[in-house]
Amino acid sequence: MKKLLSVMLAFLLLTSLTLPLASAEEEKVLNFFSWATYIDDATVARFTEQTGIRVNYTTFASNEEMLLKMTMTGNDYDVILASDYAINMLRKDGKLLPLDKEKLPNYANLDPAFLGQYYDENNEYTVPYTAGTPLIVYNPDLVDIEITGYEDLWNPALKDSVVIIDDARNIIGITLKTLGYSFNTTDDGQLAQAREKLMQLRPNIRSFNYDTPHNDLISGEVSVGYMFTPFVLLAMDEMPNLKVVYPKEGMGFGIDSLVISASAPHPDNAHVLLNFLLDSQVASNTAAMQYYLSPVATAYEFIPEYLRDNPAIRIPPEILGETEFIMDLGEYESKYQEIWAEFKLQ
Repeated sequence: MKKLLSVMLAFLLLTSLTLPLASAEEEKVLNFFSWATYIDDATVARFTEQTGIRVNYTTFASNEEMLLKMTMTGNDYDVILASDYAINMLRKDGKLLPLDKEKLPNYANLDPAFLGQYYDENNEYTVPYTAGTPLIVYNPDLVDIEITGYEDLWNPALKDSVVIIDDARNIIGITLKTLGYSFNTTDDGQLAQAREKLMQLRPNIRSFNYDTPHNDLISGEVSVGYMFTPFVLLAMDEMPNLKVVYPKEGMGFGIDSLVISASAPHPDNAHVLLNFLLDSQVASNTAAMQYYLSPVATAYEFIPEYLRDNPAIRIPPEILGETEFIMDLGEYESKYQEIWAEFKLQ
C-alpha cells in the first residue's frame, strides 16, 4: 500500500509539474486594438486562414481614448495600432513589450527612413504601419481665392465653408505654424497668441469631422478641407478636379505603428501578426486599402500604379521640406485641450 501511495504521489507531482507546460501553448487568438477598419476584413481573413489565429478587433475613436483605456486594469489587448505620440506615451509608461526580432524575419523589409524615430530611437518596440501628412484640399469651382497655406483658411471669403479634423493638436498646431512657431511649443506666450488667432478661425468652420471629412467636401457642404492623407485621396476619387495644397508654412508628418502590449496574453501570436503585416504583398494591399504611404520598402512595386506616386502620398522631398511630428507634451497637453474645448464651444 505504501508503495502504491508513493507511486500515486509521484504521478500527481509529475502531473502538476507538466500541466503548466502543456497549457503554455497559446490559444489561437489575439486581441487587436485600433481605429475601426484600419486593417481591412480581407487581410484579417487571410491571416486567420494562413495561421489559424482568430483576431478579436476592438476599436477606439481617438488616441486619447486608447490611452485612457490602457490605464485601466484588466485590459487584455495584444496588438495596438496607434499614432506616434500616443505610442511614445505608452512606451514611457512601461506598457509596451520589446519586440523579439527573431520572430520578425520580415522586419528587414522596412525602409530605414521610417525607423529610429523619437518615439522608438532604438527600434525596440514599434513596427511602422502607415505614414502620411495632413493636407489642405479644395474645390476650385467653389473657391475664388488662391490657397497656398494654412493662413488662407482664415480668409473671410471662406466663411462657413471649411471642414477640419476634430483634433486639438493638429489644428492648434497649424495655427502655431502660421505664427512661425512649432507644432509642439510649450511656451505660454506663443500658445496664448495661437489661442487668440485660432478663435478668429471659428466663423469659417462649417464642420469638425475626424472620421469622414471627405464626405463633407464631396457633398458640397464645404469647399475646403484640412484632413489626413487617405481622406484627401477618397475625396479626389470622387472629384478629380480638387486641388491639393502643400502648405507653405511647413507640414506635419505622422507614422502610425503596431506595438505589443506589455500585458499581452498572446505575445507569440502578436509577433505572428506583425510579421504577416510586414510581408511585401500584404503591405502593398494595406497601402492600397488605407490610402497611406507604406513604410515597407519592398511593397512599392506591388502598390497599384495610380497610387504609387500620387502627389498626396509621395510628396517630393524638395517640397515636403522639414516636416514636424506632433509629440507628446506630457502635462502641458492639457493646455492645448482647454483651448480646443473653448474653440469648439464658440
